[in-house]
Amino acid sequence: MAKITTATLLKMKQQGEKITMLTAYDASFAKLFADSGVETLLVGDSLGMVLQGQPDTLPVTVEQIAYHTRCVRAGAPQAFIIADMPFMSYATMEQAFANVTPMMQAGANMVKMEGGEFLLPTIKALTERGVPVCGHIGLTPQSVHVFGGFKVQGRDDAAAEHILQQAIALEQAGCQLLVVECIPTLLAERISKALRIPVIGIGAGVVTDGQVLVMHDLLGISSGYIPKFSKNFLQETGDIKKAISKFVADVKGAAFPGPEHSF
Repeated sequence: MAKITTATLLKMKQQGEKITMLTAYDASFAKLFADSGVETLLVGDSLGMVLQGQPDTLPVTVEQIAYHTRCVRAGAPQAFIIADMPFMSYATMEQAFANVTPMMQAGANMVKMEGGEFLLPTIKALTERGVPVCGHIGLTPQSVHVFGGFKVQGRDDAAAEHILQQAIALEQAGCQLLVVECIPTLLAERISKALRIPVIGIGAGVVTDGQVLVMHDLLGISSGYIPKFSKNFLQETGDIKKAISKFVADVKGAAFPGPEHSF
C-alpha cells in the first residue's frame, strides 16, 4: 500500500471513494489490516473496553495510547494512524499541547478528540502547530455519564441542527477528518454533504464518506454488548483475512452498513 496522508483521504472523498477505518492496537493486526487495504487505523480508547475489560473508555491513559500507537506503527509503516486522546487529556489547551506530543512521537499522523464548541480554540491552536486533528461528535463515549448511557444522538430537529452546526464549526477550526457516531442516517448525510473534509461514520448509515468499526466487533469477539451498528464479518467468512477483505469490499461497495445497522 502506498503511504496514506490527509491529502489521500481528501482526494478519496472528492472522487467518491469510500474510506475504511478499523481500530488497531498491535503490530500483527495493524499489518493484516494495512495489507488488506484498510486506509486508516485508529488506536482507539476503546482498548479500555476490549483489551482491559473496563465498562467504558474513561480509565485509559495517554501513556497506554502512545504505547499501542508505537506497536501499530511498527506493523503498518505506510498506514494513516489516528491516536485517540483519552478522557480529560485535552480539557485545557495546555493539557492538549502536552499530551499530543507523546502521541505524535509514537507515530500517529493525527489525534482524535471528542466534543464540540469547547474544543474549537484547541483544534485551531494544534493545527497551527502542526498537529492534525480528527473531530468526533454525536455519541461521544467519553461523555457516557452525561448522556446516561450509550444512546443515539440527534433524533429531534433541534439536536440534529446542533450536531450539524458543531460539524461545520469543527471543520472551520481546522479539523481534517470527522467521526460521527450513533446518529440518524439522514443527519449523517447532511453533515457529509455540508463538509469538505471526509466524514467517517459508525452507526451513522451508509451515506458517510467512510466507515469505522472496532476490530473486536468486526470479528465477533467482543465480550458483552455488541452494538446494533456492528457486524460479525468472521461469522460470515470463517477466516480472519477474508473477514477483513469482506469489510473493505462491503464498505467500498456501499453494502455495509445496511439498514439493519443504521438509525
